[in-house]
Amino acid sequence: MKLRRFFFVVLAVATLFVPSATISAQAAWQQIPIPPLPAFKPQQPKRIELANGMVIFLQEDHELPLIDAFARIRGGSRNEPASKVGLAHIYGQVWRTGGTKDQTGDQLDDFLEVRAAKVETGGGPDSTSISLDCLKGDFADVFKIFVDLMRNPEFRPDKLDLAQKQAYTSISRRNDEIDDIAERESTKLAYGSDNPYARVPEYSTIAAITRQDLIDWHEKYVQPNNIILGISGDFDSAQMEARLRAAFELWPKGPELPVEEINYAPAKPGYYLVEKTDVNQSNIFMVTLGVTRNNPDFYAISVFNEAFGGGFSSRLFNDIRTRRGLAYEVGGGIGANFGHPGIERFIVGTKSQSTIESIEAIDEDIDQLSTKPITEDEIKHAKEAILNAFIFRLDSPDKVLAERMTYEFYHYPADWLDKYQAEIQKVTAAEVNRVAAKYLHRDQLAVLVVGNTKEFDKPLSTLGSVQNIDITIPPPPGVKEAEGEKVSNSNDAGKALAAKVVAALGGEDKLAEVKALKEKIDITQKTPQGEISIPMETTIVFPDRLHVEMHPSGMTMEVVVTPDAAFMAAPGQGMHDMPDSQKDETLAQIKRDPIFIASHWKDPNVLFRAGESEKVGDVDARIVDVNSEGASLRWFVDPQTGHILKETYTTLSQGGPVPGETDFENWKPLGGLNIPTIRLSKQNGEENSRAEYTSLEVNPTVDPRIFEKPSTQP
Repeated sequence: MKLRRFFFVVLAVATLFVPSATISAQAAWQQIPIPPLPAFKPQQPKRIELANGMVIFLQEDHELPLIDAFARIRGGSRNEPASKVGLAHIYGQVWRTGGTKDQTGDQLDDFLEVRAAKVETGGGPDSTSISLDCLKGDFADVFKIFVDLMRNPEFRPDKLDLAQKQAYTSISRRNDEIDDIAERESTKLAYGSDNPYARVPEYSTIAAITRQDLIDWHEKYVQPNNIILGISGDFDSAQMEARLRAAFELWPKGPELPVEEINYAPAKPGYYLVEKTDVNQSNIFMVTLGVTRNNPDFYAISVFNEAFGGGFSSRLFNDIRTRRGLAYEVGGGIGANFGHPGIERFIVGTKSQSTIESIEAIDEDIDQLSTKPITEDEIKHAKEAILNAFIFRLDSPDKVLAERMTYEFYHYPADWLDKYQAEIQKVTAAEVNRVAAKYLHRDQLAVLVVGNTKEFDKPLSTLGSVQNIDITIPPPPGVKEAEGEKVSNSNDAGKALAAKVVAALGGEDKLAEVKALKEKIDITQKTPQGEISIPMETTIVFPDRLHVEMHPSGMTMEVVVTPDAAFMAAPGQGMHDMPDSQKDETLAQIKRDPIFIASHWKDPNVLFRAGESEKVGDVDARIVDVNSEGASLRWFVDPQTGHILKETYTTLSQGGPVPGETDFENWKPLGGLNIPTIRLSKQNGEENSRAEYTSLEVNPTVDPRIFEKPSTQP
């Protein structure tokens, strides 16, 4: 007990001295003189202009034995014709992969790989580019490739074909992610859908690009007077200048590029909706046209943006995310670009059930700017955040070089960045609130919502009239011819041939009873690596339920598609949602099934229009264009037997929609019906798979739970 009393006495005595000790320590460090930081003077590159107009920047950096070069060339996607959107991107890819007249792109890959070097090309909105990255000792060899690609590119046809196929794949997947949709469609709203900064490639515009287009683009834009070349790294500037002059000074100057006028047509203020049913969140983008960085208000706008919607301490973040708990992402501001207006954009990412509440919250914060202006304290924190981050823009010589090249490209003063810090520090509260009142008007914003309206807290229409945005991807050229005409009414010959098909499949009475099917199918799938055998069991409940259990290489996979959910599940890989495009294609496949069509052949929304005849093998088959509840296809029917010999349609490959074709063979009784038990499929004219039906059960007992999405991953 005495020991315990002694402990508490010591503790009490010690506690008496803590406050004064702390105060003394605080007073001590506050009295330490802190000198002002020295002026930030980053090393500036040397600028050289050749007689032919090429501008060169040299930036020595001897920290590592490396040399980097980057050439920025005027002319980008803003300059491509509307009929060939995607040209600049394809050009930027094939420029490198197509190689030079003396070496293929693959040979260049091998040469560079053993040297751990890179030479890369690319295309952007305002410019295209070519760059190199190598060890100092390999610079001479790598620079030869760099120059050869600039002067003698080959654009080999096989690499153009590959780039186009890759572009098709990107197009086919562009509606998979909600963020991508919101970004793309909000840009169209801010600039206008026909504006070159908002246009997106389509299958038709990519297909229209030819090798000659790439050659013509290179000859037009890759001229010395359109090029700004920057080199940084471990070199002597005098020696490097001599090397570059030897390589480029005799290159004749090209014609001056015309100044192209670009029109901006922001969407009318209002509400715009993209329905996406496979998500549980909403992306909200409120947009209109922004400003350029040479606007005198740019510095005040920068401070306003940081204070109002720029980061974790911004007003929008503190209110909508921290205080109200509505959003996992919120922010935005008055956008400013160098060469063209930015986008004034405010973004909220929230769960579906708080969509309307989140819009109303950001409306309230914008409206309150007139009664609760940005405060001195908010401005102080905003300036600190901007200036603290500023140093990281210029913390290496190559970043300084990139900045100078940007100013050169957009014709900004060379010292534009030098005054940035001082101009930010000079911004006053009055200026910040003036630009807020000048540029931010809630009634001028177009509000885009991408989400699942079934889960919204209230209909979007409660806020005002809503315009739906169609994001359907137009099919590639040739697809409509493959699927046939999308008929809007039947003709007598078409109905007569449909009746023959119904009779050949088993008769009207039997087919009228079909509500569901269970099928066992042996699939032989063709792949670049060879053929793969996949046993499969499918359960279909017409018109829109599909469950597939397949066993590739001994493993078990499940695929479920309904109007409300589409997912794949496999042991060890979990559950993955299917993209909307894939779900829609699968639902269309159900409606293209001959048994579904035959069992609904008298429905008013299942239509048949007979046309001309065409040889299929030895048979003069009649062509019948079919519209099966919106799914279009073309039958080739034997008019004597009623057998469907072949069908064509649009299907979805990894590269997007392509012409599909299926040959029907080996008609025989199965499960009480008469069906083609062997089906040979092609995609885009190439053999794709062989399906052999080994078992068919009509109207099996189906547990509805097989179509339910599990709450947890398997």
